[in-house]
Amino acid sequence: MRLLLVEDDNHVAAALSAMLSRHGFEVTHARSGEEALQALLPDTGAPFGVVLLDLGLPDQDGFEVCGKIRKRTATPVIMVTARADVRSRIHGLNLGADDYVVKPYDTMELLARIHAVSRRTAAHDPAHGADESPDGPHPPLLLGPVTIELPTRQVSVNGTTVSLTRKEFDLLALLAQRPGVVFRREQIISEVWRTSWEGTGRTLEVHIASLRSKLRMPALIETVRGVGYRLVAPAH
Repeated sequence: MRLLLVEDDNHVAAALSAMLSRHGFEVTHARSGEEALQALLPDTGAPFGVVLLDLGLPDQDGFEVCGKIRKRTATPVIMVTARADVRSRIHGLNLGADDYVVKPYDTMELLARIHAVSRRTAAHDPAHGADESPDGPHPPLLLGPVTIELPTRQVSVNGTTVSLTRKEFDLLALLAQRPGVVFRREQIISEVWRTSWEGTGRTLEVHIASLRSKLRMPALIETVRGVGYRLVAPAH
């Protein structure tokens, strides 16, 4: 897999590139946001499978770079940063990041997240027919003012489209197909992230918070303490 590493610290980039290369990745190093955007142009070779994006770049903020990347490509973006606060995580996810890794991190953790993101992206590639159903088209899921179109992966609230990341949609769709049923955290992580790795739990919490914020319906997804989450269907 080709991987774009966006990191302005050459020492950090060298160590990370060496580790990723040992695990079979072809790494391209960009030292600034502009270099990263140029590397993602369609005439620069085979597409990248994942972008590892540091937020502390010399020419522009990493959040801004993420937004620009998402406008020009669907390549998965994993933010890698020392900013650990939940607000920064939610902001990154709202801009289209697929995951958010906080420094310092374990290298095996980072590898697990890269593989999880790439597997999930491949599963939803139209070339794989992931959204097709052998039973025919899916009717929309109607949950009060919320409408979820599974084939087109569109969500609207009171007729207004809400922009969700891939994993936000997958998470919402999973809960919405069985309203009122409690999904264990481990089950959600297995279904949405395709992994049993325990560290994904924090990412799950951030995605839940982001969904509540974007839908402007904090009561839609209920936390069942010590167990997991369930979707509470609003009254029509």
